[in-house]
Formats: sequence, C-alpha cells, structure tokens
Amino acid sequence: MSIAVPDVGTVSSRLDRPENAWGVYVLAHGAGAGMEHAFLARVAAELGARGMATLRYQFPYMERGGRRPDPPARAVATVRAAVAAARDQASDLPIVAGGKSFGGRMTSTAQADDAMEGVRGLAFLGFPLHAPGRPGDARGAHLSRVEVPMLFCQGTRDPLAGLDLMRPLCDRLGSGSTLHVVDGGDHSFKVLKKSGRTHDEVMAELADTIVDWARPLATE
Repeated sequence: MSIAVPDVGTVSSRLDRPENAWGVYVLAHGAGAGMEHAFLARVAAELGARGMATLRYQFPYMERGGRRPDPPARAVATVRAAVAAARDQASDLPIVAGGKSFGGRMTSTAQADDAMEGVRGLAFLGFPLHAPGRPGDARGAHLSRVEVPMLFCQGTRDPLAGLDLMRPLCDRLGSGSTLHVVDGGDHSFKVLKKSGRTHDEVMAELADTIVDWARPLATE
C-alpha cells in the first residue's frame, strides 16, 4: 500500500494480517534499513504466527533511496500517517505503535507531542538512548510526556542504550514502563555464539514478550 504523508508525498507500506488477528503493531524501521529488512520481516512473521498483525512502512528518505534520516518533523508526520493508515486498513484491531531504534524514537516523539488516536501502547526494539560512546539519557526526556504504556526491549550489549541508564529511566517513568532485557543481545539483538543461544530463540523471545505485553492492552 501507499501512505500519503501531508506536505511530503507518499511512502510504501505493508500490512501483514493473520487470520483471527487480535491487534496490530505499527512497526517503523531503523535509521539504516527499510521496512523489508530481514529483522523487521522476521518480527512481522513471528508476531503473525502469534495472531498479531503488523503494518510496516518507509520513512521518506528511505523511500527515495537516501541515507540520511529525515528531520524529526517529517519523520513524526510519517509516523502519524502510518498510524492513521492502520486505523483505516485495520479498523477493527487495537493499535500498538513503535519500532526499531530510530523508528521507535520517532514514534515516541509523535506520541509525546500529541497523542495519536487509537494507540494503546508503544513497543520499542532497541531504543537509541544515546550515540555510541557518548552515554546520556537526553534522548529519553520526552518519554515522560507519553501517557500510554511503553515496552522497552533492550540487549545487554547495546552500545546505544547502556542498561545503567535505561534502568533508571524506566524507574522514573513508573509503572507504565516495562523493560525487557535480552541477555547478550546487541543493538540488533544478535548474540555471540558462546552465549549458547540461537537467533531463532532470540526472535521468539522478542515476539513472546511483545505479545504478552500487548495482548492485555488489546482487551481494554
């Protein structure tokens, strides 16, 4: 499908809806790869096997083949357009929004600035709290303005989100914030061979975590 973004143009999207779907996850891509990246495709497949639909979409810079992410205002407008598309294309399904890294941060920015209609929670796959080698939590300051539940899936080896900063941040956000730590995972949730875990096991863990967290929201 194509999604119209006001004052920007159109971007591509893909709605994967299993039979008997109970919810939809509006899933934004990270800064370096688009909606068809193997990681996002696998997330969509794993969630679909558990009854959760996904709507993946491109940011404008990725749509036109660029490498530099869009300015926040343009990215936020795209997030809003994607959530509106989910309301239209899957109007019977409760919505959770979020995404990988940059996409998740832009989704939370959109929700913090002006709550998006129908969004019951935000789920992040590797929230980019800081740049590599530059620890800090300023990028998470806006999260205190988000008024829906949030799920943070973070790897212990993520160079963009030290757990020594993520844990206190989630504590400050209170009961509406859930932190799920993937032992040995990096920013893309890849684990070392010596961990004894497989990529399949990690992807199943992520999908189970999202579903266990999101399903109660879908019944509210």
